[in-house]
Amino acid sequence: MQFFHNSWDEVLEDVFQEPQFIELMEKVYVQYKNYNVFPPKERLFSAFKLTPYDKVKVVILGQDPYHGKGQAHGVAFSVLPGVKLPPSLKNIYTEIKSDIGCNMTNNGCLTNWAKQGVFLLNSVLTVREGSPGSHKDLGWNWFTDLVIKKLSDRKEKIIFLLWGSYAISKKKLINENSHIVLCAPHPSPLSAHSGFFGCKHFSMVNKILKSWGESEINWKN
Repeated sequence: MQFFHNSWDEVLEDVFQEPQFIELMEKVYVQYKNYNVFPPKERLFSAFKLTPYDKVKVVILGQDPYHGKGQAHGVAFSVLPGVKLPPSLKNIYTEIKSDIGCNMTNNGCLTNWAKQGVFLLNSVLTVREGSPGSHKDLGWNWFTDLVIKKLSDRKEKIIFLLWGSYAISKKKLINENSHIVLCAPHPSPLSAHSGFFGCKHFSMVNKILKSWGESEINWKN
């Protein structure tokens, strides 16, 4: 089954055949049929298509997609060009500027990061318009937890950025003897001042990648 047309298809081949995955997809398509659901169906797996399994250097874990019209496009924390920056993304940009001195623009599209190996994964991949968390019990966590475990099983090292208590709760899925896990409060306005600002994760990622002989991430949007 070719879902993503890259190395993810082979890695997740067994998952696609699980009755639980088939049931999940059926539930998701019912939601798309009956409600306004984001991201658009054709962008549902954008993060996987943009960042193949074997190219992942960094994982940034989000919770669920933006629930406003025209915002979500299947890449965690990202919005399409021309869409107003959501508060969390604005704070991410603020930290990048403070950390590495990079002047960010008002373009909130992070596909440039994704193409460099930053896997921007939401734990829940869909949401109903205007209703945050509406699909948290649909079954997505079962799937994305398996995805995180598959990444943890990878021989090549990965840096996981876990922001906020929800993302940090996924730490148990990651083998910290093989990979690096960096934790901080969530970048939302409610918690960014509690330690997200000043976490310096972006410079730390590049320092670690450089020490591994890997190319650094150009965080410029």
